[in-house]
Amino acid sequence: MASIIGYGSYVPYWRLQRKAIGGALGGRGGSGTRAVASYDEDTTSMAVEAARPIIGPETTVDSVIFATTAPAYLDKTNANAIHAALALPASTFASDAIGSVRSTAAAFRAAAANSESTLVAIADQRIGLPNSADERDGGDGAAAFLFGPGDGIAEIIGTASSSVELLDRWRIPGDIASRTWEERFAEPVFVSAATDAFADALKKANVTPDEIDKLIVTGVHTRAAKTARKALGIRPEAVVPDLVDVIGNTGAAHPGILLAGVLDEATPGQVIGLVVLGDGADAFVLRVREGITSARQPLPLATQVAAGNDTLRYADFLTWRGQLRREPPRRPDPDTPMAPPALRSTRWKFGLVGSRCTSCDERFAPPQRVCLNCGAVDEMAEQPFAGAKGVVRTFTVDRLSYSPSPPLVAAVIDIEGGGRLEFEVTDLVGPESVAVGDEVELTFRRLYTVDGVHNYFWKARPQRTVTAGSGGEDS
Repeated sequence: MASIIGYGSYVPYWRLQRKAIGGALGGRGGSGTRAVASYDEDTTSMAVEAARPIIGPETTVDSVIFATTAPAYLDKTNANAIHAALALPASTFASDAIGSVRSTAAAFRAAAANSESTLVAIADQRIGLPNSADERDGGDGAAAFLFGPGDGIAEIIGTASSSVELLDRWRIPGDIASRTWEERFAEPVFVSAATDAFADALKKANVTPDEIDKLIVTGVHTRAAKTARKALGIRPEAVVPDLVDVIGNTGAAHPGILLAGVLDEATPGQVIGLVVLGDGADAFVLRVREGITSARQPLPLATQVAAGNDTLRYADFLTWRGQLRREPPRRPDPDTPMAPPALRSTRWKFGLVGSRCTSCDERFAPPQRVCLNCGAVDEMAEQPFAGAKGVVRTFTVDRLSYSPSPPLVAAVIDIEGGGRLEFEVTDLVGPESVAVGDEVELTFRRLYTVDGVHNYFWKARPQRTVTAGSGGEDS
């Protein structure tokens, strides 16, 4: 099987306190928080954020598989937008695995069985009706794993599945929320499937339960997952916390997010068990390799979780979800993105690839044919700006332009290494929280949606940084 050679996770900045739900609608909202994708994020943009740290200019990617239960498009491949945002070559195959939480297991198995380099990107937005358990306990997030030949950072040494045709959770096309059967009905079915699949995976991996150093058990049926953790016979100290209290259950993305958190702290030789409940159960056994010491994601999961802002209002959460329609500024309404110009400028619009003059090294964004510094014509090389950091040089607060979350803050950013670009600033508590001199980083977002067309581009956000020697604390 192919090994994991790189990984990344992404937890959105915003958190909703569960008690805010009860405060608005009455009753008990519960304790803790859930992660919330911002008004300008969807599963496609979150998948890009998870994958960007592990895809460099020299990284070979032969295939991209995108798994989600909440695709931004149907009848259109969402993985193509991820492919474009990562500036991958046209020869890279892109496909979706969508519809159920088991899509993650399908993507993992396909990538592990492939001899080529495969990027598995997983993202989910869990949506429930107001005041429902799904709304309260769900969460949003993403993870990405690059599989390829060689030892890598972890190898899958055993896989097994137990498939059950079970009416436990379902959603028909067009519905925004799932329906579920009574929890006690499905719990023993899931636990039995998990026990069978895990035992089979251990046998194939030639590993005993006592050799499991970390065990991840997850699924949207949280009660069954809790029972299965005890039923699998692994010592309690090896069981990985599910993080539902702080980010919620992120559905299809949750196995990847928890696995990324384990890899953040794993040591060579450790054995990891991963069990995913959904229409049965899928089990994976992984062994951590020596490469983990030099290939951890730059921003650990613990830092992403701790960096969240829990001041989000419930009314804003409903607005971002499209469940509360509010009058936005309209001077003017945004236009529908046009297909021909978007196609012509794909490298810039999705990949944020500008140009650099090979004669004088001047950088341009958007890309130019003529150098405005030395006058050279058609002497340009591609200059990627995605992933760059910068500093706010000036900004303006626009209270009239269209924005799903007004007011709009636009800033002129001096890019590290050269270049000056203008971007909208996102992930702000308010317009007063941006200032000249602030350090920012670029992030792939959805500007707006008109007539069913998503307009993706890049924005700036305050930097999430790790202080050297801080052990993953946010600086």
